[in-house]
Amino acid sequence: MQNFSSFKLSPNALAVITVCLLAVGGALVFSGASRAADEPKAAHAQRPALTVSTAQPQRTSVPIRLAANGSIAAWQEALIGAEANGLRLTEVRVNVGDVVKAGQVLATFSSDTVQAEVAQVRASLLEAQATAAEAAANAERARSLQATGALSQQQIQQFTTAEQTAQARVEAARASLNAQQLRLRHTQVLAPDSGVISARTATVGAVVGAGTELFRMVRKGRLEWRAEVTSTELRRIKPGDKVMVTAASGATAEGTVRMIAPTVDPQTRNGLVYVDLPAGAGAGAGVGSAAILAGMFARGEFALGQSDALTVPQEALVVRDGFSYVFVVGPDNRVQMRKVNTGRRVGERVEVLSGLDAGVSIAVRGAGFLNDGDLVRVAAAPAAVSNAPAADLMPKAPGVQVSIAPVAIN
Repeated sequence: MQNFSSFKLSPNALAVITVCLLAVGGALVFSGASRAADEPKAAHAQRPALTVSTAQPQRTSVPIRLAANGSIAAWQEALIGAEANGLRLTEVRVNVGDVVKAGQVLATFSSDTVQAEVAQVRASLLEAQATAAEAAANAERARSLQATGALSQQQIQQFTTAEQTAQARVEAARASLNAQQLRLRHTQVLAPDSGVISARTATVGAVVGAGTELFRMVRKGRLEWRAEVTSTELRRIKPGDKVMVTAASGATAEGTVRMIAPTVDPQTRNGLVYVDLPAGAGAGAGVGSAAILAGMFARGEFALGQSDALTVPQEALVVRDGFSYVFVVGPDNRVQMRKVNTGRRVGERVEVLSGLDAGVSIAVRGAGFLNDGDLVRVAAAPAAVSNAPAADLMPKAPGVQVSIAPVAIN
């Protein structure tokens, strides 16, 4: 047997073996690198983050509104006081919240004393009338004897003066009787106008003086909203503008601007805008049924017209770290997160002030689950249904509207 150590290869054979080994190793390395590079691409191409619906921003007419705060107050408040002096209150017929009509009896005072005084003055009037009749007869006889010279001119003048004095006493007695009758009528407290009783201080049995407040009333049951508006915004408001008022109770009412205060508070630099509220919104609606009451705090929005604005569906907005974003879907179905500034809201749409163009496509449903650079699958538009009247009645929103369906990863 030949010794292994004596076995030798020729230089040409060694060169051939070396080249073969290098070729095999390079092929293995190249094929492994190709597979490693192709696997992520295939994984990304086959695994989109989410199936989303898309839409394009639209130009929409958006109402211009000015928000303000203020208080609900009575349109006019009437103070009802006692006109009789020194009389005892015997009956109170209304309470706070009662709806009253003009001329309705609200309370009564004791009338016994006044009736006695009326009777006394009436008797004095009858006496004065009798005296005046006698004086008139004497004066008539004196004038009839003037031509005969039976009475001097001085005597005739005395009878004439007595007649005039007696007639003056009749007028004075009649005036006293009218005054006492008026006082008798004042024993009944009447409503000066229709409205709602907002306060009551009348107490049965109390003896009050003339001018003492007994009741307070909201005239006509009308309420108004007194909005505080900055002096720079007052020029945008004019009488007749519509206002949507929301009270602290949650009740809403559409009011109308009646007038704007001619002055501005020098401390706050705010001016008052007086807004009439509909009759059914206030206390005139009935006892305990009013949802808007005087003294409530209320917020409101003045309708100042319309303006054109770029809007997107509210569902497309994503709020992160206190800022609003939308995801723009590119031609390669990858999304790009863009920061936008938002403005007014109308229904399910939001105005975009800056950061977005009108011709782009944005993710709508599923936008809240996306990140910048994600690959998404855009859902195909649903097929139109023919001969379906019910489908024609449904509103057609722009863009594709489909449900979100995450893609299963195998």
